Amino acid sequence: MSRKLLTLSLTATLMGGTAYADTPQVAVDIAPVHSLVARVMDGVGMPDLIIQPGASPHEYSLRPSEAAALQNSDLVFWIGPDLIPWLTDTIETLAKDASVTSLLDLDGTVQLDFRESALFEVHDHDDHDDHDDHDDHDDHDDHDDHDDHDGTAAHDKHDHGDHDPHAWLSPKNAMTWLNVIAGQLSSADPDNAGTYFANAAAGRTEIELLIGEVTATLDRVRGTRFIVFHDAYQYFEMDFNFQASGAISLSDASDPSPARITEIRDRVMRQGIDCVLAEPQFNPKLIATVLDGTDAKTGIVDPLGSDLEPGSSLYPELIRNLSTALASCM
Repeated sequence: MSRKLLTLSLTATLMGGTAYADTPQVAVDIAPVHSLVARVMDGVGMPDLIIQPGASPHEYSLRPSEAAALQNSDLVFWIGPDLIPWLTDTIETLAKDASVTSLLDLDGTVQLDFRESALFEVHDHDDHDDHDDHDDHDDHDDHDDHDDHDGTAAHDKHDHGDHDPHAWLSPKNAMTWLNVIAGQLSSADPDNAGTYFANAAAGRTEIELLIGEVTATLDRVRGTRFIVFHDAYQYFEMDFNFQASGAISLSDASDPSPARITEIRDRVMRQGIDCVLAEPQFNPKLIATVLDGTDAKTGIVDPLGSDLEPGSSLYPELIRNLSTALASCM
């Protein structure tokens, strides 16, 4: 038995409790993934969250306790370097003996490429019926000129990798990951394999019910149009067939150019956009600029669930909150 496991065993004995002395030490990058791992580990243990809610994954400095959690980990689950490039070297240094799972790279994970324009192609028949050929031509020009507006190719502005890393906002991806998480935990801790797989199955059932609930919520506002603050939600849009019309910012790690803001504001005014969704950690003045002179409403969404309590219930609350915020804004 390792020194770490021996210490845990002695602690459990002294406390006279039922602590699982051989439970793997698990570290997880962000709160939504932590929630999925916590769901699988329910009744066995609790994973350590490395990047705390409300903090940006792009500019985060590890606390000593978080660095220690990585160093002591037997397993690490994270989205991957496309979301948090700096964490790659940290994991290789601190968790060099751990089993590391990059969820974005798993077989079965749906990966989407970045959308590189401020304006998204929305396949909506009303969109073509409501606007004449001149407007359609303007939209085409908007796409062609976007790189010139920002002064560089749009994909060069991303601080991430080749794929949009916000894959946790697809509940279908989350269901795939629950199985993988259970498998990895079971390999490290076969005594609790039955619990892990039972929890994963229950988690998948919960997400299936959640998908039905969210679909019903969004059905009430289908046909309306919305703009997001930054392009993080296309996995959610794809799962529920409810596509945004554009994003104010290409990335949550960079500020939008004045030309991009003008481009978005023109679409809001010209196409009668119903809702512009803000995020709590970004400058509200940008939203006010986009909304100025329009009839659009605004709401707040958060792809990381920063205001939610970390744990197994965070993930379904996060997805549910996205749908209710969108519906309320409409």
